[in-house]
Amino acid sequence: MMRVLTVNAGSSSLKLRVLDGDSVVASHDVQRWDGEREPIAEFIDEHGADAVGHRVVHGGTEVTEPVVVDDKVLEYLDSLTDLAPLHQPRALSGVRAALEEAPDTPSVVCVDTAFHTTLPEAAATYALPREWNREWGIRRYGFHGLSHGFAVLRGAELAGLEPGKGRVLSCHLGAGASLAAVRDGRCVDTTMGFTPAEGLVMATRCGSTDPGLVEWLIDVAGVEPGEVFETLQKRSGIEGLSGVSADLRDVLAASGRGDRDAALAFDVFTHSLVRHAGAMVAVLGGLDLLVFTGGVGEHQAPVRSSLCEALGFLGVTLDRARNDEVSADADISGADAEARTVVVSAREDLEIARQTRAALAA
Repeated sequence: MMRVLTVNAGSSSLKLRVLDGDSVVASHDVQRWDGEREPIAEFIDEHGADAVGHRVVHGGTEVTEPVVVDDKVLEYLDSLTDLAPLHQPRALSGVRAALEEAPDTPSVVCVDTAFHTTLPEAAATYALPREWNREWGIRRYGFHGLSHGFAVLRGAELAGLEPGKGRVLSCHLGAGASLAAVRDGRCVDTTMGFTPAEGLVMATRCGSTDPGLVEWLIDVAGVEPGEVFETLQKRSGIEGLSGVSADLRDVLAASGRGDRDAALAFDVFTHSLVRHAGAMVAVLGGLDLLVFTGGVGEHQAPVRSSLCEALGFLGVTLDRARNDEVSADADISGADAEARTVVVSAREDLEIARQTRAALAA
């Protein structure tokens, strides 16, 4: 089977893998990465592969499926940088590094937004003047698509359900966080929007915010527009509320010591999660499977408990002992659960490799 080298560039980190089938035969992580080409070049030089697959956050209206990279594709993806400024530049730095180091090896971009192209028009459309939407391509794009796509399929497998069937709520909870409502294998709603700033309260992002508040901060409070938007993206959310950290582990520890700001930050985060999950479940018309993935989703039992308790009226119950002990692939449903609950280890590398092979086989 084709060996695929996957490049998963985050806002500040880099994950490199070589997959032979579903087996990881080589890996390297860079925790603090500023887009330099050396780690990728050295990894390719040492391990090689038949193809390189790249995670890219935003594909806009034109890149809606995995595609082999050429100059035209790169130019278009570059044009979307303003819509995902934390992720897009670094992802494209990774693409260019691979092309320079291995010009004869095909590179494929796999975009997070592609998973959400099945959104119904009513879910994808903002209630803005139609001329704006048409001229500027404004719509709900959604993100974390590679993670959601893998989690939904793996979650069904863990729960003993038929893949691609039923009503699934996928919760990708990490520094960035989003929910996806998936019916019969198709995404029908999601919490992130035109950019990754909308939706849930996140580590440093405030999530959905009243536009009137933004106007007030600029016009009345006198905060410079640049500072407002920088603060909403990088100094808000859990970190801004707690004054402790963007890491939920630190916030929970501080809350346990009696820090009221930390306790409030956790409560605001979980309230946001419950509120948005309720909206997603309403769109689905019920729930058959609840999936947790991402760093917080996999490792923070209190977060899972908070959401599952709120969704108890839908037949969601937990095996509390299982919930407290697991941090990898597992069914944590209670014995009397009518809707299954599972934890799925995030494996975007597997989804990138699968999509890369599919693109090159087409």
